[in-house]
Amino acid sequence: MMKRQKRDRQDRAYAKGYQAGVSGRSKEICPYQNTAEKSEWLGGWREAMSDKQSGLFK
Repeated sequence: MMKRQKRDRQDRAYAKGYQAGVSGRSKEICPYQNTAEKSEWLGGWREAMSDKQSGLFK
């Protein structure tokens, strides 16, 4: 049960990072201190950046 909640938090961190990346915000604005969530957020951010470069977003 606990694992599921942890996963949800990390999924949410990833999604928020992705949104920040898509809207062109700096990765410096990452709100997480927690290592696992921070790395998920940054992963989402990087994913958004590469999607932007490949032309998925304007």
